[in-house]
Amino acid sequence: MGKPLIRTFFQGDAIEAGEEDTSDAMASPGTLWADARKGLMLPWTLAASIAIGVFLMLTRVLLGNEGVMANSDHVVGALVITVAIIATAEVARVLRLVNVAFGAWLVAAPFLLTGVGHLGAVVSVVAGIALVGLSLPLGKRSAEHYASWDKYVM
Repeated sequence: MGKPLIRTFFQGDAIEAGEEDTSDAMASPGTLWADARKGLMLPWTLAASIAIGVFLMLTRVLLGNEGVMANSDHVVGALVITVAIIATAEVARVLRLVNVAFGAWLVAAPFLLTGVGHLGAVVSVVAGIALVGLSLPLGKRSAEHYASWDKYVM
């Protein structure tokens, strides 16, 4: 207590009543990888959501969407991927419900925006419904526990 925060942050300092750290600093790559993955899971529903996001980013090339609709698909696709990747963390899994809103937008977008053909409109509605359906299931929990954060794991 009472030590300068900035200096301590950049230079470090001794911990009061601390002990010498004798742990092995050279862990194996397998151990490091296992530790880095704790609390992360990629259920098939999130993987499929990521695939839909990637597909949305390619609708200009694959479906011929243009202008505002193509821009919307690109932005929504990037956001879907971002939300799904964040939701791989168990304590952030509830954020997958944000993709429900993006799915609803994909259903409405062909009727509100220009630059979409018949095939693009059908694909947008189907992708939106699929995204909503993929975002609702709870999924499995790992054996990890997160103290007071356990109540947020869905």
